[in-house]
Amino acid sequence: MNDLLPGQSALWQYFEGTVQALMQRYGYAEIRTPIVEQTALFARSIGEVTDIVEKEMYTFEDRNGDSLTLRPEGTASCVRAAMEHGLLHNQTQRLWYQGPMFRHERPQKGRYRQFHQVGLEAFGLDGPDIDAEVILLSARLWKELGLLDHVTLELNSLGSNEARAAYRDKLVAYFEQHRDQLDEDSLRRLSSNPLRILDSKNPDMAPMLADAPKLMDHLDAASREHFEALTALLEAAGIDYVINPRLVRGLDYYCRTVFEWTTTALGSQGTVCAGGRYDGLVEQLGGKPTPAVGFAMGIERLILLLDTLELVPQAALGELDLYVLPMDDGATAQAMLLAEQVRSELPELRLQLHCGGGSFKSRIKKADKSGARMALLLGEDELAEGRVTLKFLREERDQLSLAQDALAKTLANLASDVRA
Repeated sequence: MNDLLPGQSALWQYFEGTVQALMQRYGYAEIRTPIVEQTALFARSIGEVTDIVEKEMYTFEDRNGDSLTLRPEGTASCVRAAMEHGLLHNQTQRLWYQGPMFRHERPQKGRYRQFHQVGLEAFGLDGPDIDAEVILLSARLWKELGLLDHVTLELNSLGSNEARAAYRDKLVAYFEQHRDQLDEDSLRRLSSNPLRILDSKNPDMAPMLADAPKLMDHLDAASREHFEALTALLEAAGIDYVINPRLVRGLDYYCRTVFEWTTTALGSQGTVCAGGRYDGLVEQLGGKPTPAVGFAMGIERLILLLDTLELVPQAALGELDLYVLPMDDGATAQAMLLAEQVRSELPELRLQLHCGGGSFKSRIKKADKSGARMALLLGEDELAEGRVTLKFLREERDQLSLAQDALAKTLANLASDVRA
C-alpha cells in the first residue's frame, strides 16, 4: 500500500477527470459503495476456489463476530447495491464506479495491495450491441488519453454455462493426459477451476497449452451467434481485435463475451482493462435473472503507462500559473484583495498568494520555487500608482507594468496563448 503525493495527484486528477467526463457523455451514472462488505458476497460471486478468495482477500471478524472483507473488486458490490435498492427491477441500468480495492497478492509493477479501479456495469441488456458499446467506450478513452496505438484488444467467448461445463470435461481429460507437465498451481486448479490453467504464464507449459482443446470450438449456437454479431459490430466501428482462445478471466461469474486490453509498453504484456458478460451473477446472489456486462481497469497501471509514454499534457500537471507576491508587509492586504479579484474573474487560473512575510529576496525565491510561470509583484510604487508588475519566471521576456483594471484581460490572453 502506498501514499499518493502532491506531485503525483495532478496526474491522477487528469485521468479521473477524463474518465468521469467520458462516462457522463455515454450516459453512465456513478455509484459509490462501501469498501467493506460481508465476506459471503465475494465468496458467492467470485468463486470460493479462485485465488482471490483462497489467498488474497483481507478478511476479518468484527466485534459482533461477522466476517467482513475489504472489497477485492467492484462488480459484486455494485450488483449487491443495485439489488438492495431495487435498481434492477424491470429496468436497465448503466453504472460506473471508481475507488480503492484490496488484495493481498505479490506486489508487482503497477500493482499494489491497495489499488484503485475504474469500472462500469450495464444491467438488463442481453444483446451484443451493449457488449460492443462497452468496448467502444474503452477504446474512446484510450484515444482521448493518447493510448490507442499502445494497446491491443483481445476477445474470446466462454459460451453458456452448459457448453462450458461440457468443455470443462474435455479440458480436464486433456490435462490428465499431460499431468506430468502441469506445475503446482495448475495441479491445484485441475479439480477446482481447470479453465484458469489456460491462463497460466508458465513458459514451460506453453506448448502443451497451445494444443489444448479450444473453448471457441465447443460453443453453443446462441453464444456463437452472439460473438459473431459482436465482432461484426466492432469491425463496422473500425475497432481492431485479436481472438485469444486462452482468455478465460479469473472470476467465476463470466459467461459469453470476455475481453482484455493489453499493452507491451511496460516491458512485458500487461492487462490494463478487462471485462465481459456475467449474465448469471444477479441470480446467483439472490436476484432475478438479469443480463449484465462490464469492465474494470487498474488506475495505477494506466498512470504508469501514461507516465512511461510521456502522454500527459503539461496543462494537466497542475502547475501554477501565477504567484501573487506583496513586496513588503504593507502591500499584503492589497495583494490578497487582488488575488481574490483575479480568482473571481479568471476561475480557471491556478494562483497562489505569498504568505509568511520575509525579505524581498526570500519572497522572490519562494515565487521561483513555486513553479509558477509568472509572478505578480505589488509594492509601494505599484500601490501609489494603481499598477502591478508582471514578471515572467520561466521565459526570457521583459516584465510588464500594468494598470490593475487591465490585469485580468492580460492574464487571460497569456493563459490562452500557453494552453493553445
